[in-house]
Amino acid sequence: MKLTNRYGLPDPVVRALTRNEYTRGESNRSVTQLIDSPRIRILRQENWDEMEEDCSEKLWAVLGTAAHKMFEDTADGSFVSEERIFTDVAGWTISGAIDVQQVHNDGSVTVMDYKTTSVWSVIYGKPEWELQLNCYAFLLQQKHVNVRALKVIAICRDWKAKEAEQKQDYPKAPIVEVDVALWDEERRKKYVYDRVSLHQNAEFNRLTSEQIRDCSPEEMWQKGDSWAVKKSGNKRAIRVFDSEEKAKAMLEPGLVIEHRPGERTRCAGDWCRVSRWCDQWKAFKEESGD
Repeated sequence: MKLTNRYGLPDPVVRALTRNEYTRGESNRSVTQLIDSPRIRILRQENWDEMEEDCSEKLWAVLGTAAHKMFEDTADGSFVSEERIFTDVAGWTISGAIDVQQVHNDGSVTVMDYKTTSVWSVIYGKPEWELQLNCYAFLLQQKHVNVRALKVIAICRDWKAKEAEQKQDYPKAPIVEVDVALWDEERRKKYVYDRVSLHQNAEFNRLTSEQIRDCSPEEMWQKGDSWAVKKSGNKRAIRVFDSEEKAKAMLEPGLVIEHRPGERTRCAGDWCRVSRWCDQWKAFKEESGD
C-alpha cells in the first residue's frame, strides 16, 4: 500500500502513525479477517500495491493501539493479557488475540476486548463486536476453557460530559463496560465453520476464475431501501416510506413514487478501499444511475 503525507506532518509523527507491529502469526485467517467479507480480503490482496492511504487517516487506529498497550502493561493477578490462540478448522489455522481474560475462581473466564470507538457505537451497539468475541469464545472452547461472559471495554473518543448529564442512554463515563451476548457452544462452532467455508470457497472460486461471492448487506453496512412519494417533476419528497405498500397507500393524482435503493455506506465512503476494483459495486452504481 502507498502511504502519503498530504498535510506535511513532521517525520516523527509520520513514523509513529505508519509503524505497524501487528501480526496474525502462522494462520490462514485471524478472527477479524474471518468475520469480514471474503471479497474485500481477496481484492485487498490482489490490489495492495495500488491502494493508497494518507498517514493522517491512521490516527484513531494508532491511538487505539496505544490504549491497548497501556492497559496491557497493567494487567496482572487474575487477568491474562494479550493471549493469541490458534486452532485448526477444516484444514485452516485460525488465530485470535484476546485483549484480556479475567480468570474466575472456578477456572471460567470473562473475555474482554478494548475498543476505541464512538458514543454512537456504545448506544446502538455494533454487530461485529458480538461476532468477534464469540469467535474468541470458540477459540477458548477448543482449549476446554469455559467462557462465563463477554464484554467490550469501550473508550469513547467523542464523549461529552454535558451530554452524559442530559441524556439517559448516553454513557456516563468516557470508558464503560458493554455486555456482549454470549452464544451457546454449538452456535459458536457453526458460525466459525461456516465462515471458514465461505472464505475457502471464495479463494477457490478466484483460483478457478469463477465469480467471488458478493458482499452481504451487513458487510456493506447497507441501509434499507425506501420509497419516496412526491409531486411529479419535483425532487423533494412529501414523505418517505420503508415499504412500497405504505407509499402506494398515500398515492393520489399528481403524485408519483420514487424507489430509492438503500445506501451502501461502506462502499460509497472511504471505509472500503477496494471499491474501485469491485465489480459488485460497479454493477450497483450502473443500476442506480450513479
